[in-house]
Amino acid sequence: MASDKRINIDEPRWDQSTYWGRAKHFFVTTNPLNLLCTSEELDKSKDVVTRYRRGETLTDLSEDDLWRAKSIYDSAFHPDTGEKMVLIGRMSAQVPMNMTITGCMLTFYKSTQAVVFWQWFNQSFNAVVNYSNRSGDSPISVSQLATSYVLATGGALGTALGLNSLVKKAPPLIGRLVPFVAVAAANCVNIPMMRMKELSGGIPVVDEAGERIGDSKVAAQVGIASVVLSRILMASPGMIFPPILMDRLERRGVLSRYPMVGAPLQVLLCGVCLTFATPMCCALFPQKSSIAVSSLEPELQERIKKSSNPPSVVYYNKGL
Repeated sequence: MASDKRINIDEPRWDQSTYWGRAKHFFVTTNPLNLLCTSEELDKSKDVVTRYRRGETLTDLSEDDLWRAKSIYDSAFHPDTGEKMVLIGRMSAQVPMNMTITGCMLTFYKSTQAVVFWQWFNQSFNAVVNYSNRSGDSPISVSQLATSYVLATGGALGTALGLNSLVKKAPPLIGRLVPFVAVAAANCVNIPMMRMKELSGGIPVVDEAGERIGDSKVAAQVGIASVVLSRILMASPGMIFPPILMDRLERRGVLSRYPMVGAPLQVLLCGVCLTFATPMCCALFPQKSSIAVSSLEPELQERIKKSSNPPSVVYYNKGL
């Protein structure tokens, strides 16, 4: 690659101001095929990225090769610490792990023991993902992680078991949708708890040039709310469409004639839904989101107005 064609690999390859640009970025980031990369391939991609960041000219690599190495590197190594993440904590593991967990939650929703196990397993997996992808600048403490884990697991179990007892006489389809409500409730608890430090102290807001102006609790609230919404929408297709299909198959007697097909079919359907829903819902809101200065806290508004060239809009990282 010629030295006069330096590429900023610390920014996404596609235009993040457009929805489809963000979607393309997350399709690459969540690609499950990256899980098949060997240790040698991972180490090679890290070496390529590290050398290129140092300013070395890699004449034996094309632009596509460089971006491929960067996507493999991002899929396995922590962006702040550079440490290799545990396999199931990587973004590329989201689809295969979630399709298995979701499919089993939807299949075994009638058994109390199965509900307890799979809701617990789901929140345990979420805890691993949250810890693996923790911020290097604002790390998650062990006590914060444990509190979030306990509350989210308790919320999911309470919602699932409580609703199961209430819908026993309701149509079967209603019972099949209980796991989705439980997962949505857990997200509403888990994500704010994991980011409680941001809610209490605010998150950095910057101007268009990237200069830090201050910390805003309002921006934190908006950013976290958008993450909660995108997580719930991400789970929606795989936890709504398969139950509807399975309910119809049950009414037609297909599941009674072929009882062993239920779990594999639901896992497969969830996988198809999540393959598209995960990147497309991650892309709903820009990673670098904007907020009007007039919407910020009064004291921060005053501080911005006193600057030499006060902006009308500021930016913040909403998180994932």
